[in-house]
Amino acid sequence: MKFTEEHEWLRAEGDLVVVGITKYAAEQLGDVVFVELPDADTDVSKGDDVVVIESVKVASDILAPLDGTIVEVNEKLGDEPALVNSDPLDAGWFFKMKLKDASELDSLMDETAYNAMIA
Repeated sequence: MKFTEEHEWLRAEGDLVVVGITKYAAEQLGDVVFVELPDADTDVSKGDDVVVIESVKVASDILAPLDGTIVEVNEKLGDEPALVNSDPLDAGWFFKMKLKDASELDSLMDETAYNAMIA
């Protein structure tokens, strides 16, 4: 897995990358009550707002971690937004994307660097 400074995680699955938020981010948000996902087949650039999360504490945007195309979204979050809290590193994923340049993953933090950042 790779991590961003915005507390997103990325996991490669074949030629796609699955994107979600870290356990740390989910804990900071509090109980998630609503998730607005992007449409599939949406081209995004790094830093674009792509997901809106509403929790009991705050509304927050999730940014595109890299350039690419969103090819699938986690439809379960529409009915079960709490998956972001209960299973942020697996069932609570937001979207899958095909990266414009897969080598950009190398510029992101590994787990050790991310843990050091949040320490």
